[in-house]
Amino acid sequence: MSAADTVALGAGIAAAAAALANWWSRLERARAAGRVELVSKPLATIAIGTFAVASAADDVPTAALVAAVVGFVLCLVGDVALLPTVDRFVPGLTSFLAGHLAFVVMFVALGLDRWWLGAIALVGVAVVGGRGGRTVRRGARERDPARAAPVAAYLAVISSMAVVGWASGNPAAIIGSSLFVLSDSILGWRLFVRAGRFAALAVMVTYHGALLGLALTLAG
Repeated sequence: MSAADTVALGAGIAAAAAALANWWSRLERARAAGRVELVSKPLATIAIGTFAVASAADDVPTAALVAAVVGFVLCLVGDVALLPTVDRFVPGLTSFLAGHLAFVVMFVALGLDRWWLGAIALVGVAVVGGRGGRTVRRGARERDPARAAPVAAYLAVISSMAVVGWASGNPAAIIGSSLFVLSDSILGWRLFVRAGRFAALAVMVTYHGALLGLALTLAG
């Protein structure tokens, strides 16, 4: 086993443990859950990002690898900003928005040769995001008018990321970008429309699945 394989294995185990701990913290209401989330949320992102780099195929373009690292770092910044103890919504949203742009660069660097899939994704986000997106934007505007524009910009960027991810034709990219849209759709609905009983858990399960999909995109 090579050094990179060893790092990838260790990072994968750490990511799984951190993700499971984070999911528990989303279900548990005890005071300890807050402390577990404080550690497990950023740790899961760090571990998955490390796994992405360590498991990257030898022929992955440098531009794609650099863009991926930037994307995961920005997701980590967003994770920290959105922790309840930090609670900086707009900076967190901005970090994730920039992260999605970095992942777009990653997809482009890896190659886009399935534009017909991108067209399907475009129709999908237009249909699904049409009514749902309007509801989330309206809820954001009603709760805090200052958040309406950032939320609208974020929805446009993450939809674009999904379209480009599908256009790459890479199954991991398709799954990862789609799960990111699903995760943030659940989060937006939870924050600005209605909070379901298991919405907090669903946000993180789909988020971690999205990060893993994006990481595996580099594995070829």
